[in-house]
Amino acid sequence: MKTMEEQIQELGVVPVVVLDDVEAALPLAEALTEGGLPCAEVTFRTEAAEESIVQISRAYPDMLVGAGTVLTTEQVDRAVCAGAKFIVSPGFDPEIVDYCLEKKIPVFPGCITPSEIAQAVKRGLKAVKFFPAEQFGGVAAIKALAAPYTMMKFMPTGGVGVKNLKDYLSCDKVIACGGSWMVKGDLIKAGKFEKIRELTKEAVSLVKEIRS
Repeated sequence: MKTMEEQIQELGVVPVVVLDDVEAALPLAEALTEGGLPCAEVTFRTEAAEESIVQISRAYPDMLVGAGTVLTTEQVDRAVCAGAKFIVSPGFDPEIVDYCLEKKIPVFPGCITPSEIAQAVKRGLKAVKFFPAEQFGGVAAIKALAAPYTMMKFMPTGGVGVKNLKDYLSCDKVIACGGSWMVKGDLIKAGKFEKIRELTKEAVSLVKEIRS
């Protein structure tokens, strides 16, 4: 049985999705799956997020659906009940991390400082989110942070796209990148799921090209 970190690493990219309308959930999941990226971090900051996770996880049980922007333990419970397989938070909240670990829920807290990474290491985490990646030094910062914390891997999110994906994925301390360029809000709102499928396919091809 592969760990969540290993499953995410195999994909290389985690689409970060903002859904304002539940009606878009299944067409989006279909586009991502057909595009070769059966994964989505559905941000928990919209009213449609919870029900969207319910619908996606029921229709696509093998899809790696997680909840992002999780800020409370109550949201952890709601997300997991909805079908989320992993939790992502923008910062390192000890209460959320400990709660997830206690319940054996894969969690990727945001870490950008040595002190936060030290807390993650102390709790036995193998990978953390690095957010916002570009604003906090990008690949150079990840390499610097990884030097003393050799056991830690990172999932950079924020400012990552086609132009700099190679920089990140070429770093052996990066398991995958979180990104929204293939699932932009305007594409979802306009119902351009064929375009999302195309962009997803391109992202998958780019990951293969970078890693080959």
